Amino acid sequence: MKKAWWKESVVYQVYPRSFCDSNGDGVGDLRGMESKLDYIRELGVNVIWMSPVYKSPNDDNGYDISDYRAIMDEFGTMEDFEHLLAAAHERGLKLVMDLVVNHTSDEHPWFLESRSSRDNPKRDYYIWREPVNGREPNNWGSVFSGPAWEWDETTGMYYLHCFSKKQPDLNWENPKVRDEVFDMMTWWCEKGVDGFRMDVISMISKPDGMPDAPQEPGAAYGIAMQDGCCCNGPRVHEYLREMNRRVLSQYNLMTVGETAQVNVREAKRYAGSDGSELNMVFAFEHVELDARPDGKWHLDRISLPAFKENMRKWQDELDEVAWNSLFLCNHDQPRIVSRLGDESPDSAKCIATMLHLHQGTPYVYQGEELGMTNCPFGSIENYRDVETLNAYRELTEAGLREPEELLRCIAYKSRDNARTPMQWDGTENAGFSTGTPWIMVNPNYTRINVAAQRKDPDSVFHYYKKLIALRRGGRWADAVVYGKYRLLAPEDESIYAYTRTWEDVTLLVVCNLSAGQARFAVPAGLARTDAAVVIANMEPPALTETLPLKPWQAVVWAVRGDGQD
Repeated sequence: MKKAWWKESVVYQVYPRSFCDSNGDGVGDLRGMESKLDYIRELGVNVIWMSPVYKSPNDDNGYDISDYRAIMDEFGTMEDFEHLLAAAHERGLKLVMDLVVNHTSDEHPWFLESRSSRDNPKRDYYIWREPVNGREPNNWGSVFSGPAWEWDETTGMYYLHCFSKKQPDLNWENPKVRDEVFDMMTWWCEKGVDGFRMDVISMISKPDGMPDAPQEPGAAYGIAMQDGCCCNGPRVHEYLREMNRRVLSQYNLMTVGETAQVNVREAKRYAGSDGSELNMVFAFEHVELDARPDGKWHLDRISLPAFKENMRKWQDELDEVAWNSLFLCNHDQPRIVSRLGDESPDSAKCIATMLHLHQGTPYVYQGEELGMTNCPFGSIENYRDVETLNAYRELTEAGLREPEELLRCIAYKSRDNARTPMQWDGTENAGFSTGTPWIMVNPNYTRINVAAQRKDPDSVFHYYKKLIALRRGGRWADAVVYGKYRLLAPEDESIYAYTRTWEDVTLLVVCNLSAGQARFAVPAGLARTDAAVVIANMEPPALTETLPLKPWQAVVWAVRGDGQD
């Protein structure tokens, strides 16, 4: 196993709009983020991934960029960014930027030129097509509802937007587009950034001829966001190898690709150990196990046996040939403690233990380390997310879903659950802002907040500190980072158990992911009285042949091959 700094890292994702507001306008900003760097360092992580801070009209909260080399006015100035970067580096923290290059904003100068006339030099920077039989060129649907094509009156053609109509897709077939992107990336690397998280990077290559996509019965549009359609296209690996050759390999960077619809086979190419493309990818199979063919707007729960089998597949098949990223939360996912747990501190700790002891680089999303929960938004008027609002309008207006029933599903699954302000203390607005926050604060901030948990040695926050320290150079660090994975009791409906083995050390991880009592049969040879408890979220039982486990109990033991601890 080849060692690398990014394999031994723990990443903390900051969603700047909701992290800390320094000027009272209700929107988080760079100075607010800088003021909390000591908190991030205290947690023990060593890398920060920051969601987009580039200039943007904010149709999709900054993932619609109008200038890649300027900072969004609400967030501050380039001087603020440079000060933040220097302050992070002074604290030993690396800063990873969000790279959004599948699409731009329709207010980006490239697109303004592209749509101005059919013969503009930048026309081919985007994907334009003639109508087919008087309508859209194919049946593709946007991820954010509606068609993936927008009619443009000025030039009498359609342009492709896999997301919002204000997010036109770039044409990566055009070498000038790739030159522009690589020049921009180099510019940021020269500023000193430490890597890139690449938004929907698996979608930059579109299939030849862009044929119709499979369409569910009764659906208005085909599902374009799938393998072989808008994802994992024919030239995506060619483009990423070129990016690696021209930019990434020239710097000591961490790179992670958001790869929608990636499978294990493709992941081995995106994140292969030969280093020709990216360090790792975000795969989504494990967090999509509660979706249905018609989408995610349901109340289904993730099946634990299915979840374990999916994790096993990725752990086993990427071992020594590629590298996993470990996540359950981010700005696009509802809060995991409301989804897989019961919102209790014990369930938050149990879920975290289960995830962090796998092989891969863990990602902690802001507030996850506090056990922040889904938010009771209530009315649809309290939501801000373009995906949520479009889905509600489209499904209710078409009579496909009853408003009350759909609202329950939205409350469970909306991305806005992750985007409520960070809960710093019990004062007004959770200490996030002295003004009116851009999105509502979760009312449970009075009991779930940083200030309270810092004072409580048994808090979720302090547990995360211990968990992160295991990987960051502790006694068992090599086993935690590099140990070989083996799943135990795959069919158990309550317990997730596995081992990690490195040289003569075996870590036994046992997590009761349920609100009921459970029992686990320990494999022969591991039930040892001399085993060391590595971490536990409550008083652990003795490591005997049969383990009784309390609800949401998690324990990790270390067993040495020679019987010594």
